[in-house]
Amino acid sequence: MSLDAPLISNLNVIDNIALILQYHGKMSQKHAYAEVMRYLAVLGLEGIAGIRNSFLNDRERFAVMLLRAVMVHENYVVIDRPFKIMPSLVDCRYVIELLKKIDDRLHRCLIMDYSWNEGRYMGIEICPES
Repeated sequence: MSLDAPLISNLNVIDNIALILQYHGKMSQKHAYAEVMRYLAVLGLEGIAGIRNSFLNDRERFAVMLLRAVMVHENYVVIDRPFKIMPSLVDCRYVIELLKKIDDRLHRCLIMDYSWNEGRYMGIEICPES
């Protein structure tokens, strides 16, 4: 996930995410929409389903990009500089909260960032020990 790989601008949120399920998962539109709405509800974002990318705020856009990425079977999600995507964030708690809410779909995840943002990750449990 990166600002260099944005959402499809002429599609709304539900279509941007469902597209992955329809083409990679060979799912019907009806079932893909139901799955997308289920995950939007998990994130408390069901109200943005019909909105296009240009009308989303940074956090909504990030959440949609994340949902789109995790819809790929056996995904490996790479989050490239989350503070560039969401400049108003103080730390990465929002990112971690989203990841925990959708962990049933998340296969693997790597967050890449600049070393000067290291302090924004301090004290946040990312990978709990078994």
